[in-house]
Amino acid sequence: MKNFLWIVLVSMVPMIELRAAIPLGCGMGLPAWQVYVAAVVGNMIPVPFIVLFIRRIFAFLRKHWKKLGGLVDRIEARAMKKSGRVRQFEILGLMLFVAIPLPGTGAWTGSLIAALLDIRLKRSIPVILLGVLIAGAIVTAVSYGFRFGISAIAN
Repeated sequence: MKNFLWIVLVSMVPMIELRAAIPLGCGMGLPAWQVYVAAVVGNMIPVPFIVLFIRRIFAFLRKHWKKLGGLVDRIEARAMKKSGRVRQFEILGLMLFVAIPLPGTGAWTGSLIAALLDIRLKRSIPVILLGVLIAGAIVTAVSYGFRFGISAIAN
């Protein structure tokens, strides 16, 4: 149980998310399907909070901690720079952005982009979840040597 908690916690960390949590679970010798579920759950925990509150948090930081204003500006600029495909293809673009398990993509950045583009929670959550499910399946397949099939699920 403690190992699965680690998977959940690691998958909640920005930038590494489930891209690191699933290989960690694989290295621990945990069953693929359990690692996949734990990583997806952990990766999704911060999403609604980011979509709902990040703009207010950024405004608060700019107002009360001026030195953090530059950092907030850089984070927003980086997210908006990556938002081109999301703007172009809207919901499909958001799903694909989250689904591609590369550095700088994922649930955290996708949630930030959704918040900055005013994509509402009820539209963004299912799309981000679908992207996380796809990214998790890709990372699981790679981590477990593409044997994420009947034999891996049975373990």
